[in-house]
Amino acid sequence: MKPAKEPVTQAVRALRTAKIAFEGHPYTYVDGGGTRQFAEEMGVDEHLVIKTLIMEDDKGNPMIVLMHGDRQVSTQSLARAIGVKRIAPCDPKIADKHSGYQVGGTSPFGTKRDMPVYCERGIADLPRIYINGGKRGYIISLDTQDALRLLQPTLVEMAA
Repeated sequence: MKPAKEPVTQAVRALRTAKIAFEGHPYTYVDGGGTRQFAEEMGVDEHLVIKTLIMEDDKGNPMIVLMHGDRQVSTQSLARAIGVKRIAPCDPKIADKHSGYQVGGTSPFGTKRDMPVYCERGIADLPRIYINGGKRGYIISLDTQDALRLLQPTLVEMAA
């Protein structure tokens, strides 16, 4: 039997263009399974699996928020850190329009629209991360410093 062909998403294209090495990890996507589903199926610590969330401030300005899979974002802490009144998750249809990806398959790489990226400070200390590769059921792993160099995020303490 032939191995499953890995997808070539906008995220994959962006990483290849930037000459960043990564490894693809197809897995069984389960609606609502999130980072826990991948971590259990692949036998990795969920703390290393990074969620990509599309949120917006009180003026409707979208942003990418990166958080450890086993933690929640304190939108109040994030809002305070970046000097806005309020931050909330985008409606899934709006998030899809901003990112160009379907919720559940959102990658911070190769988004349709340029958006500021805010990353939980502790992620920068990890040697390697697992993050969505731009399609439901497809995670990539890469050196954390390579990801940070490409994304140029603002590091923020925002874990709830």
